[in-house]
Amino acid sequence: MNVNPTRMMLTQLKRRLATATRGHKLLKDKRDELMKNFLELARENGRLRKEVEGELGAVYANFSVAAAIISNEAMEEALMIPKQGVELQVSRRNIMSVDVPEFSFKTKAENPADIFPYGFARTSGELDNAIVALSDLFPKLLELAAKEKQVQLLAAELEKTRRRVNALEYVMIPRLQVTIRYITMKLDENERGSQTRLMKVKDMMLAESIAEKRAKDEAAMKEAAGQA
Repeated sequence: MNVNPTRMMLTQLKRRLATATRGHKLLKDKRDELMKNFLELARENGRLRKEVEGELGAVYANFSVAAAIISNEAMEEALMIPKQGVELQVSRRNIMSVDVPEFSFKTKAENPADIFPYGFARTSGELDNAIVALSDLFPKLLELAAKEKQVQLLAAELEKTRRRVNALEYVMIPRLQVTIRYITMKLDENERGSQTRLMKVKDMMLAESIAEKRAKDEAAMKEAAGQA
């Protein structure tokens, strides 16, 4: 890092390193917990998807049989105007700071079983079975949609957290550590240089003091010899 090697900068970088280290630990814990929740949701989503696909296969089979028995015009007329409606409600749940959706619904008609928008004279039992099975499957379809979105949101947050952990672990923290070592070595070098200069100055002052003392002693000896 391009910084001035001063003690103030060294103190600031040490604080940043401590903060980055704490943040790295917290983000690693968050990443691990997100991974745990993600795997649990992914397994649950896979199980639910398998169930829904199996039941949808039965629904499509009944519709295919009904379409083979009933004419296209009669089928379109029977299903043209739905009799039952639903009101979708969306709530939120927080998983490791990620708001994930949860879906619920209620039927508009008073009787939830009132789902047939046609009379039974011109339709087949297979169509009735398909409508009933699809109505029973609707709550699972909503649950599957919620699980799919939850898995997507957790996967995005997990990837974002993983990138932050890697940035701290492999970029920011090593750069701070290298810079701190550089500044510490530079300050130590400057301190050794200052000590060397002080020692030289001390030696020079000591030499001057000795020379002055010798000069005074010689002057005193000459004066004493002259008086004698």
